[in-house]
Amino acid sequence: MAVKQISILFCLAAWSFVPASASWGGTIKGVVRMSGGAAEQKKLAVTVDQYICGKEKLTEDIVISADRGIRNAVISLQNPPPGAKWDAPLPTAKLDQKECLFVPRVVTVPVGGTVEFLNSDRLLHNLKSFSKANSPFNKAQPKARTIPVVFKEPEIIRVECDLHSWMRAWVVVAPHPFYVVTNDQGGFTLDGVPAGKYTLQVWQESLGTVTRDVTVGDRDVATVTVEMGRK
Repeated sequence: MAVKQISILFCLAAWSFVPASASWGGTIKGVVRMSGGAAEQKKLAVTVDQYICGKEKLTEDIVISADRGIRNAVISLQNPPPGAKWDAPLPTAKLDQKECLFVPRVVTVPVGGTVEFLNSDRLLHNLKSFSKANSPFNKAQPKARTIPVVFKEPEIIRVECDLHSWMRAWVVVAPHPFYVVTNDQGGFTLDGVPAGKYTLQVWQESLGTVTRDVTVGDRDVATVTVEMGRK
């Protein structure tokens, strides 16, 4: 690949949800794996700006590890514990453009939080969002210019570059702190989860959404394996 895949695992403790007694918080730890047939990544021919972008790109809509772990799936609790929120100031997420790819492909940001869009390439990009709950944007972005965008409503938003048609990223605007993105092995960890029964939701851009029920005990680690496949 022209660009090294960068994995990302957001630590939810840094998102400032702290139970009244952190010592009794449990953990949900798991992995998201591909089921069924192999998910082959397609290659797209690059016809513009090859001096930066290269001659071809992988689609990256599904990235699978050697043991079938799915990268960039978004894990969340459908029924978060009461009072789950972030302390001010809200964290800022960063989404860069390197060698004509968005890095990382998926970012999460709190409702009311900011994503700083960066451009590390020596050429012009264009940021275009496809959203319903949040105000859409379409902005030219030359090298080294940072464009901050505040997202006010929970939503999963597709972002593309009008000048480089293969470029795609996703901004997940999270209504509570219990969100995390799977790493390059498909693994994830949700810390500080109060004891109780929860519904775990898994979203992946090409595979859709699946749910799993999980029970968390006091200071326990609940493990879960989620399989996803093409419908």
